[in-house]
Amino acid sequence: MLAIWVKVKVKPDQKKRFLEAIEVDALGSERDEPGCLRFNVLQDDQDENTYYFYEVYKDQAALEAHRAAPHYAVSARSRRLAGRADSRPRACKPVFPANRPYWASA
Repeated sequence: MLAIWVKVKVKPDQKKRFLEAIEVDALGSERDEPGCLRFNVLQDDQDENTYYFYEVYKDQAALEAHRAAPHYAVSARSRRLAGRADSRPRACKPVFPANRPYWASA
């Protein structure tokens, strides 16, 4: 299992476009990709134009399948136009909850 943490700073005038595209990606990922266990989009409390993605995938193959999905292409194009990643995506390893049944139901 692997997790990805991404921070994105969105141009204020592109926020609506960004949110529409990332919603398509997040919902499509959880709905259409069996290997995507979680895709959360969070807004920073201190800066309304900063967003974080927290994504959890079954394995590297699931992450690659996500990057090949049609909804990812729409979202990636929108992110390039609407904002910029302030940092490289960070690969993480989920620690808690650790039990497999939890993730199976995600």
